[in-house]
Amino acid sequence: MDEPLKPKLDEEVAVEAGATLTPLKLVNATDKKESPRPAHVTTGSSLTPKGRLIKTPKLIANGKRAFVWYLLSLVVLGLDQWTKWLAETKLTFHEPVPVIEPFLNWTLAYNYGAAFSFLADAGGWQKWFFSALALVMSLFLIVYLIKAPRQAKLLSVGLAMVLGGAVGNLIDRLLHGHVIDFIHIHSADVWHYPIFNIADMGISIGVALIIIDMLFLEKKRSS
Repeated sequence: MDEPLKPKLDEEVAVEAGATLTPLKLVNATDKKESPRPAHVTTGSSLTPKGRLIKTPKLIANGKRAFVWYLLSLVVLGLDQWTKWLAETKLTFHEPVPVIEPFLNWTLAYNYGAAFSFLADAGGWQKWFFSALALVMSLFLIVYLIKAPRQAKLLSVGLAMVLGGAVGNLIDRLLHGHVIDFIHIHSADVWHYPIFNIADMGISIGVALIIIDMLFLEKKRSS
C-alpha cells in the first residue's frame, strides 16, 4: 500500500533544487542602530544631552525704553550741576570747610585736566581734547543705551550714570574751561584723596556696575 503523499516543505524543495539556504538571523530591537538626529537649526535653541530641545531666551533691545535710562542720566547731571553751583557760591577757592572731621571737607578746586589732574598744566589745548573725548563718549553711550538688552538693567544703570557724569564735566569744560571739584576725602593731614565731584562719582559707580555686569551677568543672559 502506497504511503500517502506528504506536502514538501519549502526548504526540502529548495534543497532538491540545489539552492543554498541562508538561515535567518533574528535581530533584537536593542541591536538596532538609531539613525542620527538631524541637527537643529532653529536660532535661539539648543539640545540637551538627552536630546530635548530647550529655548534660549531672546534678548530684546531697550529701544524706546532707553528714555527711562536717559532720565537717570538727567538726574545725575542735574545733581552734579546743582552741587557745583552751590560750591561756587558758598565756598572760597581752596579754603576747606570741615564736614566730618577728620575725613571729609568741602574744598572748592578747579581741574584743568582729566582725572587726578592729568595734563592740567598742558597749556590749554587739553580743554578741547577732553571736551571732544567726552562728547564722543556721550554720543556713543546714548546710542548704546538704545541697543543694550532690555534684560540687562544693571548694565543700563551703569551706562546711564556714566553718561550723566560725562555730560556734567563736559558742560564745565565748555562753560568755564575747567571742571569744578569740591568733595575732599582725607585722613587728617596724612592722606588726601584727589578732590572730585558728583559727576566723577557717577562715572566711577557706573563703570563699576558695567564691570560687574560683564563679569557675572552677561553669560547668564546669553545661555
